[in-house]
Amino acid sequence: MCSLYCCSLRALFLLLLYGSMQIPEAEGKSEILPPTIQKIIKGYNKYLRPFFDNGPVSVGMSMDIASIDTISEINMDYTATIFLRQRWTDERLCFDGNKSLSLDGRLVEMLWVPDTFIVDSKKSFLHDVTVENRLIRIYPNGTVLYAIRITTTVSCSMDLTKYPMDKQTCTLQLESWGYNINDVMFYWTRGNDSVRGLDTLQLAQYTVEDHFTSVTEAVYETGRYPKLVFHFELKRNILYFILETYVPSILLVVLSWVSFWISQSSVPARICIGVTTVLTMTTLMMGARTSLPNANCFIKAIDVYLGICFSFIFGALLEYAVTHFCTLHQLSSKELPKIIDDDDDEEEKNAVLAAVTNSCSAPDNTDKTDSNKSKQSSIDRKRERNQHRVCSSAMSVMKRLFCIFDCFHVKNPYHIDNYARFSFPLSFIIINVLYWVYYLYF
Repeated sequence: MCSLYCCSLRALFLLLLYGSMQIPEAEGKSEILPPTIQKIIKGYNKYLRPFFDNGPVSVGMSMDIASIDTISEINMDYTATIFLRQRWTDERLCFDGNKSLSLDGRLVEMLWVPDTFIVDSKKSFLHDVTVENRLIRIYPNGTVLYAIRITTTVSCSMDLTKYPMDKQTCTLQLESWGYNINDVMFYWTRGNDSVRGLDTLQLAQYTVEDHFTSVTEAVYETGRYPKLVFHFELKRNILYFILETYVPSILLVVLSWVSFWISQSSVPARICIGVTTVLTMTTLMMGARTSLPNANCFIKAIDVYLGICFSFIFGALLEYAVTHFCTLHQLSSKELPKIIDDDDDEEEKNAVLAAVTNSCSAPDNTDKTDSNKSKQSSIDRKRERNQHRVCSSAMSVMKRLFCIFDCFHVKNPYHIDNYARFSFPLSFIIINVLYWVYYLYF
């Protein structure tokens, strides 16, 4: 009997405790909602959109770009924090008065809101410190202002063929997930001025050159959906790359030319300069590619320039190899008199020319004797003239070839360095002019 009485008292105590916990919650809700809003919310159905039977609801949007934190060429994306504001009219929320009502952001769960999402978002989250960053404001005519703060990582397709002198155009696309154009219509509230904050942004490697908005539709298998697109153009700041990559590579090329002023007998010094500059240039090229995607489809402008510099440095090393080889070959050939060598060269040239002349003249003599004996027709004479022209052209070609060979014949290997001192800097300057003009203006 005593145990039954104790159990009944315990049940009564728990019931009273549960009732005391429920009363403050109800009172809290009544305190949050004004009487006018309580009256509206009482018959409100958040699962039905405004103007459910009277056409689509128009949703106006505007944004403030708080920051663009990172722009990654490797992942082809950017991370931005935005303040997204949406406005629409809900006739069920009209009330008497001339002032708007600012409500707690947690009451958004009691109202209908558009199902807007960011199309190319890889990862997004809503800020919730110290509470969820939401704003709900209702006007007497039923207009609802809904604002949220979002940080999102959005993909951006980049063309890196002119890196680091490139310009990238990225987009931020807002679209309705479930409502098609028959249910919801999107529009920018102030056109191109609907997006603000870009003018005050300070980016590490980029400068925002231009931005504009557009209204379009997304076509899927399930229907046509409203879409708003924000375009912004980013221009990369090249000063960092000039100081970090271009200037060191130019200095390495100039350093490789120092070997042209060193004596050819100083083999260790010239080899040391050539190998050191080649290895340093290789390290610089590898470091320039670490922050870029390893894609074969992109032949970037910086890769082209580093390849040019590497070619000049490697060419300076090969120049000394050729010079040293010609010097050794000249020293080994000094045992024979120079006059004999010249006579031999002349005899070889004369022998080749005589062979060509004989091959051309032999058919002519036979043809002449044949013409005297058999009195050939005028057609045979024309053929003789053509053969004579062919032989004479062959003789001129052979003479030109001999002249070309004489030009490539190095009589004094020490002159190779003199030619290199002039040709290497001149060609490097010409290639630089062509490179910068092409990538900056085309």
